[in-house]
Amino acid sequence: MLPYDRPRPATDSHQGSDLALWIDARLHAALADLASRAGASLFMVLNAGLAALLTERGAGTDICITSPVAGRTDQALDDLVGCFINVVVLRTDTSADPSFAQLLERVRETALAAYAHQEVPFGHLAKALKPTPRCLTQVRLILQNTPEYDFDLPGMRVREVVAPTGTAKVDFGISLTEREHADGSLAGLDGVIQFRTDLFDERTVGDLATRWVRLLKAAVESPDKPLSELTTSDAPGDTQPDAVRALSVNPQ
Repeated sequence: MLPYDRPRPATDSHQGSDLALWIDARLHAALADLASRAGASLFMVLNAGLAALLTERGAGTDICITSPVAGRTDQALDDLVGCFINVVVLRTDTSADPSFAQLLERVRETALAAYAHQEVPFGHLAKALKPTPRCLTQVRLILQNTPEYDFDLPGMRVREVVAPTGTAKVDFGISLTEREHADGSLAGLDGVIQFRTDLFDERTVGDLATRWVRLLKAAVESPDKPLSELTTSDAPGDTQPDAVRALSVNPQ
């Protein structure tokens, strides 16, 4: 159970809002280094941090986080136009107060197993497993590492524009994009947090995001500490860690 501000209504409205989130270049590089040393991906580190945060916030020790996959496992699909995206469910066991490094290994094994079977349609999986209602669609994590959509065509410039819709597909979702400097060095992660406004207040979501970044920062500094010792609270005199650049509502 997520730390909702209000009970779930009988009928889903899917009304939502967005908050902007930034992870600075220094923490981005530290997270990437931790992933490399663990034989994992940056996404796996972010996933482990989110699972740890949700456990710390009272969501239990059986954490399900969904994430989209490209669905292009066959090289013949590389240049084919079309949408092959599927959704995988990454189920993380955070029990027994593991260290962050141990949790990352659990996440790595789960993710690799999910990727090996990523062609199984999400709808078919949900129907076959018959999970507790909505337990597979509460939280979503996305890490975009594709090139930025900012290029020129004859008489036209193409760029990506975030267009808030006032809706939310899941209760709480984070979508981040990796940025690089011209020399290829890591420049940070930025993106949005999408949340359902009939379940969450903006302040609660902002607090969750800030705590997540703090936990990630603590994890890269002390990956061998148990999760219970990785603080997400304010440090003395630090009400806004430098890894959070913005937590503000996108203009509607």
